[in-house]
Amino acid sequence: MINSLETSTERIAVLERALAERTSQLQAVTRELEGFSYSISHDLRSPLRHILGYLQIFAEDHGPAMDPRARECMEKVHQGAQKLSEMIEELLRLSRLGRQQMSVQPILLDTLVHEVVHGLENDASGRQIEWHIDALPTVQGDPPMIRQLFTNLVANAIKFTRPRSQAVISIGTEQADGAPAFFVRDNGVGFDQKYADKLFTIFQRLHPREDFEGRGAGLASAQRIVARHGGRMWAESEVDKGATFYFTLNAAPGGGV
Repeated sequence: MINSLETSTERIAVLERALAERTSQLQAVTRELEGFSYSISHDLRSPLRHILGYLQIFAEDHGPAMDPRARECMEKVHQGAQKLSEMIEELLRLSRLGRQQMSVQPILLDTLVHEVVHGLENDASGRQIEWHIDALPTVQGDPPMIRQLFTNLVANAIKFTRPRSQAVISIGTEQADGAPAFFVRDNGVGFDQKYADKLFTIFQRLHPREDFEGRGAGLASAQRIVARHGGRMWAESEVDKGATFYFTLNAAPGGGV
C-alpha cells in the first residue's frame, strides 16, 4: 500500500514537472513570436511612412494634371498603403499587450463597466439599446487592460446589434465549470458557431467589411488580455440570434500564453 502511494506521488510529481516545463516552453515561444511580430511591424513602419509621404507629394504636385484613370490607380495605391499601415499598428498594439508589465490591483468592476458604457455613448448615438448590467464584483487585475477588455467586447456588441431596431446588451456573471465567468451578451447578428475558433485570431472576420467596419483585431486583443490574467475566453452564438462572449480572470501577472 505504501509503495503504491509512493509510486502515485512520484508519477504526479513527474507530471507536474512535465506540465511546468511545457508551460515554460510555450511561454518562451509566445514571447519569441511576440518579439518577432513587434520587430517586423516596427521595421515596416518607416518605409511605409515614406511611401505614404511620397504619394502625398506626388498627388499635390501632379494630381490636377493626371487623367482620371491614373488618379484612380494612385488612390487605390494610397488606400492599400493606408490599410497596411493600420494593420501594422494593430499588430504593434497586440504585441505590446503581451510584453507590457502588469500592475495587478483590486478593480471595482461595477464602476469600471458603467464608465466603459458611458464612454461608448457616441457609438450608440441615435440607437435604441436596452442595457442589463448585473451587480459585478471586485476583481484582481491590471486596470487599463481590464478596461480595454470590456471596451472591446461592449463596442463589439454595440456594432453587431446595429441592424436591430431594439438592441439588448447584457453584462454579468455566470457559473462555468464551477467557477465564475463574466459575459457580454447581445441580440445582434451572431455568427456560425463552427467558426468560433477564428474569432480570436487577428484580422479574421466572420462578417463582410461592407456590413461592419473594423480590422478584426478587437477580439484578439481581448483574448490576449484574458490570457495575461491567467483566464480563458470563449464565445457562443447562432446566426441571427446574437452572441455571448465569456471569460474568466485569475489575475496571474504575465500568465497565459
